Amino acid sequence: MSNPISKTADVWPALPLQEWNETYHILHMWTQIVGKIRLAQTPLVNHWWNVTLYVTARGLTTSPMPYGSSTFEIYFDFVAHELVISKDNGDIRAIDLAGLSVAGLYEKLMETIHSMDLDVKIWPVPMEVANPIRFDQDKAGQFDPGQALRFWHALVQVNRVFTEFRSAFIGKVSPIHFFWGGCDHAVTRFSGRVAPRHPGIPGVPDFITSEGYSHEVSSCGFWPGGGAIDGAAFYSYAYAEPQGYKEYRVSPPEAYYSKELGEFLLPYDAVRNADSPDQKLLQFLQSTYEAAATCGRWDRTALERKIPLAA
Repeated sequence: MSNPISKTADVWPALPLQEWNETYHILHMWTQIVGKIRLAQTPLVNHWWNVTLYVTARGLTTSPMPYGSSTFEIYFDFVAHELVISKDNGDIRAIDLAGLSVAGLYEKLMETIHSMDLDVKIWPVPMEVANPIRFDQDKAGQFDPGQALRFWHALVQVNRVFTEFRSAFIGKVSPIHFFWGGCDHAVTRFSGRVAPRHPGIPGVPDFITSEGYSHEVSSCGFWPGGGAIDGAAFYSYAYAEPQGYKEYRVSPPEAYYSKELGEFLLPYDAVRNADSPDQKLLQFLQSTYEAAATCGRWDRTALERKIPLAA
């Protein structure tokens, strides 16, 4: 199981989309397979928080999931390049990820969990993607463990800075979690007020968006890119978007409002190449939140607290 990470690895690694696009697609679909298992096994929690994955010291995990009176967990170990299935009776299995396709992992995972007496069924069609291919039919490409490792390194850093940002908010706030539908890592703050019904997102069922955006939010996240964005980026948006939001002056200077996406964006490379990546990212998170809270007239006195300085 040992495969130590080089001590010289980039803290904020480069993620040029054109170099890892094939592995990105495969990893996105794999997280959807594992995420759909969590969706099938857990009761609905606010805004679909029950379906997300979480960053760990070695990869991404479902966290423990119920199965009858027992519990099991599935997690990606990007250090050892494995997908691990662990059951509370001590049964633990590992699937080698190297060289697998989407269909290859789907077949191995479903065989493995059924052999562990976990009779879990999922709908084998991807969500939130254009022209979806069934998991069991998606055989193109091969997974590159090194490229996935770099992406996970980035998630570790993003998760760390998001954790600091989250700590200053005492209102309702989401966990910091990985949404496998869009392949993005996010944290969301809430004003406490009910939002108007969401108009919908192409390719996403209305019942999903109506639950996800039932209340006013200021949400930020990290996305590897694709479609309208050539490379990895941080995003921030408000729903419902208040008047004056898109014109609000945010920082750092590299941040901008995308009319096409309806959200503020900050290129990932602007953060990773900064003298202080943490501070640059925190500027973006804080200023875009302030745009939502100020323009939306949130009760900031009730929702925020100052973080005491370390002793």
